[in-house]
Amino acid sequence: MLTDLQCKSPPADGKSKLFDGHGLYLEILKSGARSWRWKYRIHGKEKRLTFGLYPDVSLKKARIAREQAAALLRTGVDPSIDRVLQAAQAAAQGEHTFKSVALTWHASQVPLFKPTHAKHVLRTLENDVFPAIGKMPIAQVTSPQIVTLLRKIEARGSADVAHRCRQRISDIFVHAIASAIATTNPAAEMGKALGRVRHRHYPAVQTIADARELLRVVEARPVFPLTRLASRLLALTTVRSGVLRLAEVHEFEDLDGEAPIWRIPATKMKLAQERRNDPAFEFIVPLSRQAVEIVKIAISFSGTTGLIFRSIKFAKRPLSDSTISKLYREAGYAAIHVPHGWRATFSTVMNRLAAEEGRKGDREVIDLMLAHIDGSVEAIYNRYAYMPRRREIAQEWADLLTVDLLEPAQLLEGPRHS
Repeated sequence: MLTDLQCKSPPADGKSKLFDGHGLYLEILKSGARSWRWKYRIHGKEKRLTFGLYPDVSLKKARIAREQAAALLRTGVDPSIDRVLQAAQAAAQGEHTFKSVALTWHASQVPLFKPTHAKHVLRTLENDVFPAIGKMPIAQVTSPQIVTLLRKIEARGSADVAHRCRQRISDIFVHAIASAIATTNPAAEMGKALGRVRHRHYPAVQTIADARELLRVVEARPVFPLTRLASRLLALTTVRSGVLRLAEVHEFEDLDGEAPIWRIPATKMKLAQERRNDPAFEFIVPLSRQAVEIVKIAISFSGTTGLIFRSIKFAKRPLSDSTISKLYREAGYAAIHVPHGWRATFSTVMNRLAAEEGRKGDREVIDLMLAHIDGSVEAIYNRYAYMPRRREIAQEWADLLTVDLLEPAQLLEGPRHS
């Protein structure tokens, strides 16, 4: 067997090969360089495998490489072919950075996301994830690296963002595994390493008296008439503000009849993508007399087709999602009540009234009115079965809320621009 001294010394008698044993030898090339080679046989054929140049690859390292290759050979694997495959895999992993895979995943999800959500997801990845691990081959990203970037997000007081980032990183790894780019998901069970997320509570007034006063104050402000009308209808129907901003004329039915409704398409509801595409998940809002008046006036102001609550500047665009929020802030209700808070106000007031009057069954109906339902067939059936009681509660709420407030037609008065 060779020694380090023999590997370094000039070969005796002009030898071009120095043999170590078990097929390993050091070949002296014409250039003077010394290359480690290993001779082996597989399927009756003699082959050669190169381990690198001496002294970059020492005698000890060459022997280790030979043993590793021999171990593969004993399992029936050709070491030469395995090396080619390993090199190809390494090259592929180098091409598949976390960022490149993430962008492919995001593109596959865009048809399933709402446009605003798709933009938000990409922005979060670009701001919080890519700077830390975006350039790394995805197969080399480790759990500690992911924990570090998530803890950095937590440290700025954004625990909810950290949890959402972890879920998206995990989804990206699932995509990579399905695409044979990665073999493990280091973000899969990492949620427990993060702090708890505090559920968001929207500021909301708690009594009917405070609700009336709020409307009285905000409706006295000099704003675009549709803003006042939108605020009043939001309070009366307690739908989500995004649904209200996108309301269209054709969604309102039987406005002059005995059972007026607002039929909100499933595509506009807060639902999973597969449910948004299912007409069965449309949501019907029974309209009180006061809500009908608001809708009629808004339609007469905006036109008989398209969006009802259109932008001040652009007729084909809805009111900005910050328009009503700004109105409430400027009226002195910052941190006291937000547009989404009408849902909590309605629930608090009507559940309290139901408890005082012993109407135990109203709690479930009130939840249905807020679209707090699961996706079962029974829940969809109940949504219609309870319609008479829902209509009664909607009218009771409207009667309580609008005491001593401006008449709907009066909401059009005043300056037409904020």
